Amino acid sequence: MAKMTKSQLMQALADKTQMSKKDVINLLEQLTTLAYSEVKKSGEFVVPGIGKLVKVNRKARMGRNPATGASIQIPAKTVVKFRVAKAAKEAVL
Repeated sequence: MAKMTKSQLMQALADKTQMSKKDVINLLEQLTTLAYSEVKKSGEFVVPGIGKLVKVNRKARMGRNPATGASIQIPAKTVVKFRVAKAAKEAVL
């Protein structure tokens, strides 16, 4: 089974909500913008029933260059992770 494209997702949401496809696209763009700004500002953004985006600080660590096998120092950095909500796990699994 093929995965749903962005266009198919927008059309499905428009059909389910009785909203126009244009309104659904605008809503999701606004949700995305809000999520990015909230994660940047407060470190997390929760989408109830689905999960949350969380800003995480990764420590510096030793790694290995797969081509040469040489050990390298990987610097500390900040990354964004998505943590799936328990309700979403239970619904899907």
